[in-house]
Amino acid sequence: MQRADADAAFDGVVNSGLLDFVAAWYVKATRYMQSAGDKKTLACAFVSTSSLTQGEQVVLLWGWLLAQGVHIHFAHRTFQWSNEARGVAAVHCVIIGFGFGERLLKTIYEYEDIRGEPHAIPAVHINPYLVDAPDVLAIGVAAPISSVPIVVNGSIPADGGNLILDADAYAALLNVEPTAEVFLRRYVGAEDFIHGFERYCLWLIDCSPEQLRKMPLVRDRVQAVKAMREASSKAATRAKAAMPTLFTENRQPSSGDYLALPRTSSENRRYLPIGFLTYATVAANDLQIVPNAGLFHFGVLTSAMHMAWVRITAGRLESRIRYSAKYTYNTFPWPRDANEKAIKAIESAAQGVLDARAKFPKSSLADLYDPLTMPPELTKAHQALDRAVDAAYGKKDFKSDAERVAFLFELYRQYTTLLPAEAPKKAARGRKAKV
Repeated sequence: MQRADADAAFDGVVNSGLLDFVAAWYVKATRYMQSAGDKKTLACAFVSTSSLTQGEQVVLLWGWLLAQGVHIHFAHRTFQWSNEARGVAAVHCVIIGFGFGERLLKTIYEYEDIRGEPHAIPAVHINPYLVDAPDVLAIGVAAPISSVPIVVNGSIPADGGNLILDADAYAALLNVEPTAEVFLRRYVGAEDFIHGFERYCLWLIDCSPEQLRKMPLVRDRVQAVKAMREASSKAATRAKAAMPTLFTENRQPSSGDYLALPRTSSENRRYLPIGFLTYATVAANDLQIVPNAGLFHFGVLTSAMHMAWVRITAGRLESRIRYSAKYTYNTFPWPRDANEKAIKAIESAAQGVLDARAKFPKSSLADLYDPLTMPPELTKAHQALDRAVDAAYGKKDFKSDAERVAFLFELYRQYTTLLPAEAPKKAARGRKAKV
């Protein structure tokens, strides 16, 4: 019933099935004001989930609203709403006032702490990401707008859990069939990477039929994979039953290190918890990877500049960040005119971050990047990295993330304009990290 009501309200809005239900009220209010005699005298405001100002939702909803001639008059940026009822989770919300009439005096209410009180900031223009910047939307694309390595998802086993082993199953298998060790690799998903959980997978690409016959426990697991795939409702999965020793999707680099980016991570961290893994560590599908990445790429991606872009272009899973290759990585405007000195400064500072992490070998990334437990050495290393990244953009002393976002949107506009522009420079070389 609720979906049917939303579909009726969304009539004519492209890909509306991807929008949150609350977006229907924005569309309905806009159409109501359009039907009024003097629509420019009307305005409305909604309290809604912050997802409408982040990621794909912005393009789908606000692309339509802006095309109707809507202007945002005031906005409360993300704050936390909760009530006293038991078991009711806090929700991240925004308040947006909008209408067809343009107003000279606009205000953005900024929250230093999403649980605290706002302070008012006068604005010239408020865009759908609720920053003082032009109405430019970060439209998802299949490849980066800057000359950088591509990001891809990790590999997919589609195995019914039979190729994946936790630490206990790993030890039990090797206790009976020690020859299987050469065919076992660390297997890392987003949670494993962030929290340091230990899992393994059977990686049987180079396993001969003779070797497989000598490992009955491994063979039993392969047989279970075959049965699971044959019983699948998906034709593509059933087709892969003919190759039960292999993952259905293998995107693993064949050599070197790769940069790992968890698809989902906490919204409370000041920086993305990313890092390098060796090609011998198999990345799960919820761990996005950047093969051929170096210290320069690591440094920019784990900077405050990139995190500001992440917070507005990434999607959300509940309140957690859902990093998007299409809407976040590919749309991010990297420092295009950085010279050799600036690149080396970022690489040096990025290595400083890795060195600071290495001082705490027993701490997970979750521990290291918890705002309460982040070591001072790591905080200082990130601050040095932020200064180096800002300098590569020719900027310094940003007062807020909103200011960073406004700056990045201007670069995004320049990078994606249809007007002739300078060709992108050659990708910065990927100097290896010392991890």
